[in-house]
Amino acid sequence: MPKEQVELLKKESQTLENNFREILILIEQIGVLKALLRDMKDGVHNHSWSVPRDAVQDQVTTAVLDEEMSNLVHYVLKKFRGDQIQMADYALKSAGASVIEAGTSESYKNNKAKLYWHGIGFLNYEMPPDMVLQPDVHPGKCWAFPGSQGHILIKLARKIIPTAVTMEHISEKVSPSGNTSSAPKEFSVYGIMKKCEGEEMFLGQFVYNKTETTIQTFELQNEASESLLCVKLQILSNWGHPKYTCLYRFRVHGIPSDHT
Repeated sequence: MPKEQVELLKKESQTLENNFREILILIEQIGVLKALLRDMKDGVHNHSWSVPRDAVQDQVTTAVLDEEMSNLVHYVLKKFRGDQIQMADYALKSAGASVIEAGTSESYKNNKAKLYWHGIGFLNYEMPPDMVLQPDVHPGKCWAFPGSQGHILIKLARKIIPTAVTMEHISEKVSPSGNTSSAPKEFSVYGIMKKCEGEEMFLGQFVYNKTETTIQTFELQNEASESLLCVKLQILSNWGHPKYTCLYRFRVHGIPSDHT
């Protein structure tokens, strides 16, 4: 196996290991919350004879907490299952992939994300496009572009025959706004010939469903006729946000050129 591929697999393995550790911590925290919930239920039961009205209210509260706990457990399990893709990501920045800004839409300018000095705004701060190529998927750590349509041109870590792509967004449960209307909806993928400057090759069009698991993988509909170094992601619509679309992570999977 080539040294570059070994290094890439090591990095992917490390990412999966880190995700697994985070999930174990979350599961441990859920165990603590469940214990607290049981204590609350016991307390409600022990005091129900003296304050029946409060007891009814407490029962309603614990029922709501039960539902919230169940939703949290379901989310963690979905996150755990969903991230076990077991495919190398050739659009990973730490493996050598990068964004070609000349072929990428402009970032969304948010006046609220401005640095001030003595009350004078002097620098707009926004997440750069290469956030899309990094595994750190936390609320707000996304690349935003104006409106519902935009594109990003990615130079892969190495030449591959692309076979699938993965789109990832946060869930509504962890979104500070309580919704994910800025998530991408319809999108298409193109391979770029001749060192990222040539003809575009249509590889497929897909729909990211924000009501399903946060990590969704799509098999490409068309096979590339040759190994590609660059891939273009074209966002065609979002889930209703009027001002911008936010991309958290986009992965590209395939067969390295030395395997073809």
